Amino acid sequence: MNNNNTSAPETEGIFRLFFDEALSSCQLIDTGRGDSDFRETIIALTESGCRRVIKLADNDFTFPEKIRMWQRTVQEYRDLGYYCPGIICDRTGGFPVVEYKGHKCAAYAEEYSLYGPLEDRSSGDSGQTEPLSESCKKAIWTMTARIAAKHFDYTEYPSAYCLFERFCPSDKTDEVLENALSWKEYADTLPDEFSGQVQRIWRLWTDNRTRLEPIYKQLPASVFQADLNSTNLLVDESGNFVGVCDFNLCGKDVFLNYLMRENFLGDHETELRSICDALAIAREYYRFSDTEKDTALLLYRCLKPLWFTRLERLKELRGDSEATKAFLGLTEHCLTADIDFKAYM
Repeated sequence: MNNNNTSAPETEGIFRLFFDEALSSCQLIDTGRGDSDFRETIIALTESGCRRVIKLADNDFTFPEKIRMWQRTVQEYRDLGYYCPGIICDRTGGFPVVEYKGHKCAAYAEEYSLYGPLEDRSSGDSGQTEPLSESCKKAIWTMTARIAAKHFDYTEYPSAYCLFERFCPSDKTDEVLENALSWKEYADTLPDEFSGQVQRIWRLWTDNRTRLEPIYKQLPASVFQADLNSTNLLVDESGNFVGVCDFNLCGKDVFLNYLMRENFLGDHETELRSICDALAIAREYYRFSDTEKDTALLLYRCLKPLWFTRLERLKELRGDSEATKAFLGLTEHCLTADIDFKAYM
């Protein structure tokens, strides 16, 4: 993060594309992820004391047409009563591509948020982010179910959680398959005593994915924000959930996939309980189809057993033969257990 008392001419020129006010100073926040994903946020302070936000991105998933879709999605969330900072066009009504720090960046402005993220609320002396309260969890999954119930279809751009397709051109495959392939690559390096378990797990996973693929496109979808982490969940001063920000991963997605992907926790049992709780909350506002009920278990078996957190845990156990065997056994159990998701739907 860079704090600047004055703004560079380059920044001032971009600011004037969106706003008439005189710019006093700005804060630059680097939000990118390497050379192929340049992103920077400008928090501008005007001479009248107002804060304005401009976001710039040079990557293969940010471009004017996509930003227009984000803008529409923000408005749909707002129309349901949730607070989201609005996305603002430039003074010509568009989203320009500008030269900035040697990059050709898509640019858009955003309202300065009236609320802070959950991440800013620390718990006790540890400084750790406060855990989500049960009331917050209910509010978040109520919001998500209400969005799902709208079955929005105004875009074909997928969310970053997409399955059986790529989020952006630079992706070689979807993230779930990418994680599974990484799991297999590592598992194949384990001692020979584990080869039977590894091969059974891989066969179960690939057979499951093959069965899921022709059914998947039949599952109901909508357009979601697609990044419900503590930096994007907005809360009021009392810690009550009020809305979300940061829509740059949003897009169309199968609701059941989105629900399971957003419930991303450490161990199998905690994660499973979280998914079931989210399903139970969602069913109060969303009617699950028979196809969704019949497919939930297949989807879970595709998404969760070989996720990157499982791979990290497997790596931690290397050298402990009994623990590795037990963990592989748990992974195999997750691919074969008959979990009654229907009871929560």
